[in-house]
Amino acid sequence: MVQYTLAQSPDIILTVPGKDSAKAREKAMDQLMQLMDEGDLPTELEDGFSAKQLIEVKEVSMDTKNSEDEITQAVQILSNLATLKLKVQDSRAEALEIRKQIDILFSDNSVTEEEIARLKEGFKILKTFAQANLRYQEAKAKAEEARQILDRALKSPDK
Repeated sequence: MVQYTLAQSPDIILTVPGKDSAKAREKAMDQLMQLMDEGDLPTELEDGFSAKQLIEVKEVSMDTKNSEDEITQAVQILSNLATLKLKVQDSRAEALEIRKQIDILFSDNSVTEEEIARLKEGFKILKTFAQANLRYQEAKAKAEEARQILDRALKSPDK
């Protein structure tokens, strides 16, 4: 099968059996004439339009460049995951300690201004940890696909 289009109407695709040849182009011209007769051609073609002016439509295959871009993006996603993992690990213990201190707000025991001030400072750390943890969880989900992309790229062709 071969497909042709027109420079004036690239959305029109004429499909004919066989390979690109004079005969195939003539069949495409017949289809074009039929479209014109039915009024389905949105473009007015100048007199003298010929089969030579038909543009062959080639299938676009996934080339190496797209694969390389996909691999580069996968590596960047995994690198981001590694950075977020370290950030979460580094602040987890401190954030959990601050989380325990929140319970003093719900007890009937009295608290000092100093304890409240420390707690308020701790909220910043807690917020930073929680946000980093959420970003890490989201990145982890995206990284699964990135890992699969790299696994496919690293697979030996003889297997």
